[in-house]
Amino acid sequence: MTTATTPSASDEFERHRPRLFGLAYRMLGSADEAEDTVQDAWLRFTAADRTGIEHPGAWLAKVVTNLCLTRLTSARARRESYVGTWLPEPVATADGTLGPLESAEQRDAVSTALLLLLERLTPTERAVYVLREAFAYGYREIAGVLDLGEANCRQLYRRAARRVGEPGSRFEPAPGRRERLVASFLTAAREGDLTGLERLLAEDVTWWSDGGGKVSAARRPVEGRDKVLRLMAGVLRRYATGWELTLAEINGAPALVARSGAVLVGVLSFELRDGVIGELHAVMNPDKLGFAGRQLARP
Repeated sequence: MTTATTPSASDEFERHRPRLFGLAYRMLGSADEAEDTVQDAWLRFTAADRTGIEHPGAWLAKVVTNLCLTRLTSARARRESYVGTWLPEPVATADGTLGPLESAEQRDAVSTALLLLLERLTPTERAVYVLREAFAYGYREIAGVLDLGEANCRQLYRRAARRVGEPGSRFEPAPGRRERLVASFLTAAREGDLTGLERLLAEDVTWWSDGGGKVSAARRPVEGRDKVLRLMAGVLRRYATGWELTLAEINGAPALVARSGAVLVGVLSFELRDGVIGELHAVMNPDKLGFAGRQLARP
């Protein structure tokens, strides 16, 4: 019987849901799969004997982490046969969906660039890195979640950190520079100003497209300013008149979103290098835009 001092299973779970979703998304790089994982955790929570769960938050984090490890194992096989470049699903973050993003470190932890780097790791390395970096778990806590020894977890973290690289090297040092640059990109794109776009791109800029075989998109990275500009000229000629381009905060940073009527058809995110755009990540696979589309459609 539920009392005033004992929250219901639903109330207890909802208290932890945002944190669980943030954990699952960082582990999987997929908002839809993260939602499914959190729902699976809810089913396990309701079926468990709650009298034996002393710390529900820790219990649920362990369940979600292990569900993600299982999903990552099968995801690797699916991504090997994925058509074209695989990019993480975009998530709008201005509403706090992925937790507070008040520092450069917090924003970096959900950036497209970092999520791509995490693809280099084994599932267990990724779990250790995410729990340590994004959720500040101690090694003893991580060991309890993964049923591993503390020394093993320390070694896995060191290995993961070497493969991902130093977070500080990914931060944009000049406050507001990214916002101004993306705003300038939006203005030039709306006006079809290729000369203006050229000034914003690094000479060795790379464009990555994720169409998943569902829409027309470059299946390999397009490298070099001239080639990227030619690609962008074609995109603007073909689509600009039917698209509405606006700015939104995606994965902790300003990005371009493209809509055709009420439908989200693309998200373009940016990685800066030495004050100009070094990489562009274009997600156009409609299967990957549903979550962000629902977020951006809310009043």
